[in-house]
Amino acid sequence: MTRLHVHVGVEDLSQSIRFYSALFGQAPAVEKTDYAKWMLDDPQVNFAISTQAAQTGVDHLGFQVETDAELKDVAQRLTQAGLATRDEPGARCCYARSDKAWTADPQDVAWEIFHTTGQIQVYREPADPCCGSTESQTKSDCCGTAAA
Repeated sequence: MTRLHVHVGVEDLSQSIRFYSALFGQAPAVEKTDYAKWMLDDPQVNFAISTQAAQTGVDHLGFQVETDAELKDVAQRLTQAGLATRDEPGARCCYARSDKAWTADPQDVAWEIFHTTGQIQVYREPADPCCGSTESQTKSDCCGTAAA
């Protein structure tokens, strides 16, 4: 099963948790002091919010896949279409360890395709400059559209 992923940067986490819990009719599956995530089945969405994003509003979109083979398939389709991608194996972000591929659409909206392989105890470990980056990188710089 592939899930659509949406990550929204928020200013007030508790107020946003209250809003999205009411909207989705359920509490978050994961709730931390700076992050919350709902794993919805109808529609199939991994919806996350955090105070760690570079700005408020939609930070990035993506797909959560169940296997490494699915991740490689999507990344290969993008590459074969001549689109730039940036692989990020072993990423440690958003309280999870994942293998990722990043790209950006023509409007510079970041897209993350990822396969979660485990959990971590912090929002982000140092080796991941893109996830919720507060640095002054553009989405293109972060997500590989400037690279081949």
